[in-house]
Amino acid sequence: MPEPTSTFTAGQLPVEVYASEREMGVAAAERAAETIRAAVEARGHARVVVATGNSQFAFVEALREQDIPWDHVTAFHMDEYVGIDADHPAAFRRWIRERIEEPFSPAAVHYIEGDAPDAEAEAARYEALLREAPLDLVCMGIGENGHLAFNEPYEADFDDERWARIITLTDESVQQQVGEGHFPDAASTPRTAISLTIPALLSAASVQVCVPERRKSAAVAAALSQEISNACPATRLREAPHATLFLEPESAELLPAAG
Repeated sequence: MPEPTSTFTAGQLPVEVYASEREMGVAAAERAAETIRAAVEARGHARVVVATGNSQFAFVEALREQDIPWDHVTAFHMDEYVGIDADHPAAFRRWIRERIEEPFSPAAVHYIEGDAPDAEAEAARYEALLREAPLDLVCMGIGENGHLAFNEPYEADFDDERWARIITLTDESVQQQVGEGHFPDAASTPRTAISLTIPALLSAASVQVCVPERRKSAAVAAALSQEISNACPATRLREAPHATLFLEPESAELLPAAG
């Protein structure tokens, strides 16, 4: 397992910095595999939420090298655009299908149907699935504006009673989707999505947050230094000792503790 070049704690949150994005991904994948194996050994099954997006590529690729009893794993994802179908190039369902379901064949994969005729009913359906049993592991990232899933600045509710709801993307989140190549321009990017809430994400026994790339460095610095509030939803992670933040040199470059 790769050894971090730096470790520290921000509030209650353990932070680990690795020498490269590849090493960060391998370390997170090995930790995830350990968590899944322990859950399967203890209860016969594991329930895992996996983020989508460019920040998760190194982690998901490294999962291929791990000994994971996927036939005892139920997988969820954490958000989906309202109104796009499962085969849309930017659909998070497609991302999960191509990078989780097809290569690993979990026992079950539960998808958020973004093109369901009633988005509110779909959010309620997915919430019910999430609540059927405890979540063992959530693997997620941090958005360029500090969002977690699509829980946006000033709109995120740290005490939300819901586990899935419809949210409206901020202009910053729309630009991130365009910048990552998921949509050609802002006009073609959906403005609403069904997203797991922060209480749902942090309900898991273990939470892993993988954040590579320089474009995320300001959000990482804000998450670890700003007052804990929904102005930067990722600040909530500092109150989550069961989470671990995995970084690499570019995403950690604004952190004096990582130098």
